[in-house]
Amino acid sequence: MTARLARTLSSVAAVIVTAACTSYYEIPIETPIRPKLDVSAFQRVFVAGFIAGGTEDVDSNLETTRLLRSQLRTKSELRVIDADVLPLMEVALEGREGSNGDKQAPAAAIKEDSDLEAYEHVFANVEYWKRIGEEYQQPLIVTGTVMFAPQARSGIVQRDQEVYDSFGRRRVVPVRTYMERKGFVLRPRFIFIDGRTGTVLHSENFREEILYNANQQSPALSSYFELMDRLIPSFLSTLSSQRVRGTRILLQ
Repeated sequence: MTARLARTLSSVAAVIVTAACTSYYEIPIETPIRPKLDVSAFQRVFVAGFIAGGTEDVDSNLETTRLLRSQLRTKSELRVIDADVLPLMEVALEGREGSNGDKQAPAAAIKEDSDLEAYEHVFANVEYWKRIGEEYQQPLIVTGTVMFAPQARSGIVQRDQEVYDSFGRRRVVPVRTYMERKGFVLRPRFIFIDGRTGTVLHSENFREEILYNANQQSPALSSYFELMDRLIPSFLSTLSSQRVRGTRILLQ
């Protein structure tokens, strides 16, 4: 028993000595992530505009177009085309007649996802997108739908609360309380169209939401940009290689 204890103590001592003599080095590394879409055949990209709905406090069509163009200028090798936003809602209604044979009137404001159905056929209009491609030297075309709408939610949420005991000692305890919250939800669908053929190459849906206390006032535009900031990296990873940064620990 004594011999076994001695061997154990020797092993522990050896580990301690080894650890004391070991140096730790933190090495930064970057891991490349391949893009979801091969855009090597394109030199230009045209963010054409979006069918947008939800709150009227933010022009989601115009703001999304501006933001994506700005991001692509700095984080993509494609040349960004500056041009007017396409009137996609009008294009979607062209050639459609109402029940009395007259030209179909514009649909009501888009408030729900189901309201988009009257317009979504425009993305399958191969001839239209092929004409747009010919006009802008056959770029990769980015379009789609954007829903940015207010939302309200109530229920039980958990939050940290500071409490003090009789001796004045502070501690933090989780507390479950019923709260009413309000905020916004952003649901974009990005569609990538080949400007040479007018056909859809890829589409991707995203969803982000943000909630505040019911008594907190937050401008719709600032909430929109906060939500877009969350999904911009995913959008960019569709078109160009991204690098995930991290670290490794080396022992010496």
